[in-house]
Amino acid sequence: MSYQLADNLFAEDVISEPIRAGFGRGLKAAGEANEAIVALCADLTDSTQMSKFKEAFPERFVEIGVAEQNLVTVASGMARAGKIPFTSSYAAFSPGRNWEQIRTTVALNDQPVKIVGSHAGVSVGPDGATHQMLEDITLMRVLPNMVVIAPGDSVEAEKATKAIAENGKPSYIRLAREKTPIFSTNESPFEIGKAYVLREGGDISLLGTGTMTYQLLVAANELAKQGIAAEVVHIPTIKPLDSDTILASVKKTGRALTAEEAQINGGFGGAIAELLAENLPTPLRRVGMQDRFGESGSPDELLDRFGLTGAKIAETAKEFINATAQYHREY
Repeated sequence: MSYQLADNLFAEDVISEPIRAGFGRGLKAAGEANEAIVALCADLTDSTQMSKFKEAFPERFVEIGVAEQNLVTVASGMARAGKIPFTSSYAAFSPGRNWEQIRTTVALNDQPVKIVGSHAGVSVGPDGATHQMLEDITLMRVLPNMVVIAPGDSVEAEKATKAIAENGKPSYIRLAREKTPIFSTNESPFEIGKAYVLREGGDISLLGTGTMTYQLLVAANELAKQGIAAEVVHIPTIKPLDSDTILASVKKTGRALTAEEAQINGGFGGAIAELLAENLPTPLRRVGMQDRFGESGSPDELLDRFGLTGAKIAETAKEFINATAQYHREY
């Protein structure tokens, strides 16, 4: 299936919107479609955009307060009673503060609780390292039964929210705070467990998730000006991975680079490293947070500081290509 990209992706006035806004619309739509859906929040209803559901269905909304462990435990009980609960907080607090309760009451019991971690990544900005959740991908993808999704933009976040509402599984969805460019359209496909080739190329596979996919499109555009054909693969579902699409791309290009607004250790880059090591050993460069915490600053300053902009990723990719031969081997 071809992937339709938005127009004017590289214009200065590219259309942008907070990814969490798409979640808010998606949850309200899911609630309209299924009366079993309920929502629980830890005193951050407006910030996480769960307010749209609260306003539409006040009788199906529970304000838990600043009690994240209780948030998911109550949700698990509601799931056991036949409801489909969505819980929302900042990712620094859920799953950051309540991972043990998620593990024992949600994942272990395979309850279809949907955990929404908002304000993830360094682009949270001035709130600094305490609120810049960078370890959540690692924490959530190691849990048995857990589906892990990082939408690339607000349009995809709306689709992903509707999808996890009906998947019958414990699920984690990762949302950014600031406005980010919208690269997909209403017609672009989204399916849990699927990755999408957004741009064809033969010199390197640029594999991205969440906010970093747009930056990879920018990087590929810059590399093309230098005669380098980069293939961009968008991977919104981190668990389960679309192994077939990823391996097909890397087998074609012989090099891979991953990008995530999170710790590379155990995160998305770690998942790709595991996949390649076991199936198609290939040179890999991981772009993300390099075993360190974030800092205070504007979102743009921080993305540049940590090498997470399209321009900086293009520089990293070119350096990697110049230093690493394409690797092809049949197994």
